[in-house]
Amino acid sequence: MSALPTPLARVTVRANGWAYSLIWVVPVVAALVAGYLVYERVREIGPAITIKFKDGSGLRTGVTPIKYRGVSIGEVVAVGLSDDHQYVLATARLRRAVAALAADGATFWIVRPEVGLGNITGLSTVITGPEIQMLPGTGQPRSEFVGLENVPAESEHKGLAITLHCARLGSIRPHSPIFYRGIEVGTVQDTRLSPDATGVDLQVSISQRYAPLVRNGSKFWKITGVGISGGLFRGLEFKLESLSTLVTGGIEFATPENPDGAPVRKETGFELYDEPQKEWMTWAARIPIKKEQ
Repeated sequence: MSALPTPLARVTVRANGWAYSLIWVVPVVAALVAGYLVYERVREIGPAITIKFKDGSGLRTGVTPIKYRGVSIGEVVAVGLSDDHQYVLATARLRRAVAALAADGATFWIVRPEVGLGNITGLSTVITGPEIQMLPGTGQPRSEFVGLENVPAESEHKGLAITLHCARLGSIRPHSPIFYRGIEVGTVQDTRLSPDATGVDLQVSISQRYAPLVRNGSKFWKITGVGISGGLFRGLEFKLESLSTLVTGGIEFATPENPDGAPVRKETGFELYDEPQKEWMTWAARIPIKKEQ
């Protein structure tokens, strides 16, 4: 007769309250963190502004930053065309802390890489793409602006902005250098036809350090980089100033030995001559200039 099977022991499993608590704690904490980040993001976002450009190539939504003094203060959130399809409208969001910068008088321009002989600008944008830089305004808040096509003649470095007038532009281009006694003291910022289309106006910026050199009697003339002279018995002589002025042109100026009054104010106009007079080349005015910082 076989033995009866031994009954199995009954095991009681009790639920662990801590396990259920941990399951709910993790998503709750994650939701709180996400909510905090969203709140901080929304609190940081300032007003939307619209900037109108003639050319918006390179601008990208959510990528192109707006910078002031090298610091990102916003970004482009939309890019489109105006109703007449003649302009590019870049909508941007500024940080709330710098919203006051978007006021009357504020200027915006696109920085793109430009490479020329002796001149490289916007090098930092080669990899990151174009960026929008600005100078703040001081008037009433605004939401619509017209962007500049070139760097303003008077930027945060406070250079002296003056205007030169000539009949024909020749080889002068934006970024062409301006020299005083062979030292580069400024650059050409922009070139355009005069209001009556009878000549050309050049917007020029002289470095703040060298601004005192420009006086009412100063004379400006073009330099092409190449000079040719000769005679019947000594043949032709060529003079090459520099490779950069050969391609982009340049401007030189001189100031009389007895300068007339104080340095000129911004937007003062001067005639730009094709060639200098011999007298100008001998001028050696004693004008104190600031030391380099």
